[in-house]
Amino acid sequence: MEILDNILDTLGNTPLVRLRRFSPTGAPIAAKIETFNPGSSVKDRIGLALIEAGERSGQLKPGGTIVEPTSGNTGLGLAMAAILKGYKLICTAADKIPKEKVALLKAFGVEVVLCPTNVPADDPRSYYKVAERIRDEQGAYLPYQYYNQANPEAHYRSTGSEIWRQTDGTLTHWVAGIGTGGTISGAAKYLKERNPRVKVVAVDTVGSVYAYYKEYGALPPPERIHQYLIDGIGEDFLPETVWWDYIDEVVTVDDKSAYRATLQLARQEGIFCGSSAGAAAEAARRIAQGLPDDALVVTLFPDSGERYLSKLNEEWLQEHGLLDEETGKQIPRGR
Repeated sequence: MEILDNILDTLGNTPLVRLRRFSPTGAPIAAKIETFNPGSSVKDRIGLALIEAGERSGQLKPGGTIVEPTSGNTGLGLAMAAILKGYKLICTAADKIPKEKVALLKAFGVEVVLCPTNVPADDPRSYYKVAERIRDEQGAYLPYQYYNQANPEAHYRSTGSEIWRQTDGTLTHWVAGIGTGGTISGAAKYLKERNPRVKVVAVDTVGSVYAYYKEYGALPPPERIHQYLIDGIGEDFLPETVWWDYIDEVVTVDDKSAYRATLQLARQEGIFCGSSAGAAAEAARRIAQGLPDDALVVTLFPDSGERYLSKLNEEWLQEHGLLDEETGKQIPRGR
């Protein structure tokens, strides 16, 4: 019988899909569609790994509490594993995250604590510091995806090996968004160990710190760090889960380009994803234009656009100046 033991047994082995219509010229692009994971995002891959790391270290006891700062997807990955293992989960989140993600976490029984977005990471009101306070007050286990090496290691074991197998080792470029850095770093290490010539390009946002740091080896001046509208990538500090030795280049994609690409993917490829996927796709397309036909660019789409319908609609996009004649006015809707 083909009956799995639990929902986490469906993790991984997500498909690679060619983007022929989105990028009809230049080298071929293949996108790894992470919505095929059980919680519909790439962060499902690290939820169980983060919890098991806490169990091995003794920080997480049976029946204990887990607290984690998240933009939503890691929280859901943790929630599924926490439910199956009998833990309570508290998630702190910036109040800019889409209401769909908050509702989804609550549906899984997660306690959600919303914190102000526009404060520095070291401000006691930030969702990072609020999580630390809850850890200290309640004796909770804080996996901290930004510092826990189980994050990139999970992608070394799964994402990277899957991409190598699915492309038969023929990929030439690995282009992916950089948030905590776990996805791009873990996969990059695996791929470069098999072929050091694979070029790894991290996709950052305008207003984040990564592109500046890669070029100058230091954080940008404060005036260069500012809010952006793309969800899920970029940071205002340097997580310890970025393995810089395996990242060759960091490119930036602005909000308008990312959202335009997000809508193009829906209309041209039938793939409805979040704006971080749009940013990755746009960067991959730019890179592919300058490559020979026998190159192969692999990127990754972290989650579904259905988690962002409060943003991926005409009113919100118009309000934030993200619509123009090219993108049009008819916005793809979820079911």
